[in-house]
Amino acid sequence: MSEPKKKRSQSRKGKHRSHQAMTGPALMSCADCKSPKVSHQVCPTCGMYDGKQAIIIATKKKK
Repeated sequence: MSEPKKKRSQSRKGKHRSHQAMTGPALMSCADCKSPKVSHQVCPTCGMYDGKQAIIIATKKKK
């Protein structure tokens, strides 16, 4: 495999990497409890998915 003939300058390197920024997950609000959740996954707050109870969330008991 060939090696680059010239050094890529800092400005050109920055322009090249400008499209590689990390983005956060696309959040949507839960239809049941309105808390933010990742799309197409069970809500971590209430345990609902597609209008059905998918998992049971254990809540901490207050004293």
